[in-house]
Amino acid sequence: MNSPYPAATERPAPPGRPRASRQARRAGIGSFVGTTIEWYDFFIYGTASALVFGKLFFPDVSPAAGVLASFATFWVGFLARPLGGIVFGHFGDRMGRKGTLVTTLLMMGIATFLVGVLPTHAQIGLAAPLLLALLRAVQGIAVGGEWGGAVLMASESAPKGRGSLFAMLVQQGSPAGSILGTLVFLAAGTLDDAAFLSWGWRVPFLLSGLLVVVGLLIRLKVEEPDDFERVKDRGEVAKLPVVEVLRTAWRVVLLGLGASIMGISAAYFTNTFVLSWTTNDLHMARQTMLYVLLGTSALQFLWQPFAALISERVGEMRFMVCSLLANVVLAFPAFHLISTTRPLLVFCGVALTIVSGSGYYAVLAGFLARAFPSRVRYTGISLSYQLCSTLIGGTTPLACQALLTAGGSIWPVVGFYVLLLLVTAACVAALARSTERRATAPEPVPTTA
Repeated sequence: MNSPYPAATERPAPPGRPRASRQARRAGIGSFVGTTIEWYDFFIYGTASALVFGKLFFPDVSPAAGVLASFATFWVGFLARPLGGIVFGHFGDRMGRKGTLVTTLLMMGIATFLVGVLPTHAQIGLAAPLLLALLRAVQGIAVGGEWGGAVLMASESAPKGRGSLFAMLVQQGSPAGSILGTLVFLAAGTLDDAAFLSWGWRVPFLLSGLLVVVGLLIRLKVEEPDDFERVKDRGEVAKLPVVEVLRTAWRVVLLGLGASIMGISAAYFTNTFVLSWTTNDLHMARQTMLYVLLGTSALQFLWQPFAALISERVGEMRFMVCSLLANVVLAFPAFHLISTTRPLLVFCGVALTIVSGSGYYAVLAGFLARAFPSRVRYTGISLSYQLCSTLIGGTTPLACQALLTAGGSIWPVVGFYVLLLLVTAACVAALARSTERRATAPEPVPTTA
């Protein structure tokens, strides 16, 4: 059964245009490749936060406090993401998607490369963690503008009826970026500890420069989606998109924020907190956990396209809610398996959370995009998603580590995980009802440029 409300991001193809046009394919591939590179940059910072930043940039505190301080700089990127969403959403809704996506890719690549050449605390003292936090903020601004634009570039260019499937390509960037980052860290991890801490950890960051060149060559060939061109031709471009969104759709922004919670925080439960917990507290080998995360990221990458196809048949809201509730049921056995520290069981534990949670994540982008009208869609979905990243996603490793340290057990962390799942499911259901009502109601009179 298909979704009961029309897909605002999906439009009839012009006469004579092939169903899967070259522009649609280019937009989908460009969004996937660019987003993969952005998430590679973002994830390798999280991996380095769990493995090395505490030792190199916060050496004067205890190991546990060093991890907390490292996760605090990790959060800085999330604090900056709403700013990126507002700034690039403004220009994306007024001037177009393509230029903003080229800019965000350049910003992310340069900031990541500079982390790779950053002196440590032993070399320049307090300036080292301050510069680390500054570069993390630039990363946050870049990814804050990237996600919404990439979703719209793919979904608005899609053939009729395939907007959600093309938006899923953007979601594929998350596991693909994780796979790429983990492979590079695995290669660096074959070094002995002295070499890894001295220069090996820098290699993943330095490689970002090469990846950005590849991404730019692909992204520069992508054309603006027809949806945006029609809004511009009709003179309906919003003068101040963020003001219009907050004036006419603030409830949708809040529901979108809630519906995004597990889409953002789940990756940081596994790729950041679980990596830190298993290697620091449970004393698993660093390489073993990186192999586990590599395998589960590959599993996510393979499963998400099937999840998107299934959701088209059974209904997106129903599929998303069922996936989240399945994750609730599996959470406690999953973390029990991880706590055994036996590699195969640890893989099975992480895989349980990945399969149940990533089905919902695969559909999230297209689901959110339909909640907002075309003229302010970039700002609307960016604001929802990036505010959630600040309030929930970026605090996830920090909150989990604090709960683990205070409680001396993993189970308070699991309780927190389940709570986030339930809140997300409730907001997904509420946002689906809101979108259905908007689809049958007249849109507010636009404030045009």
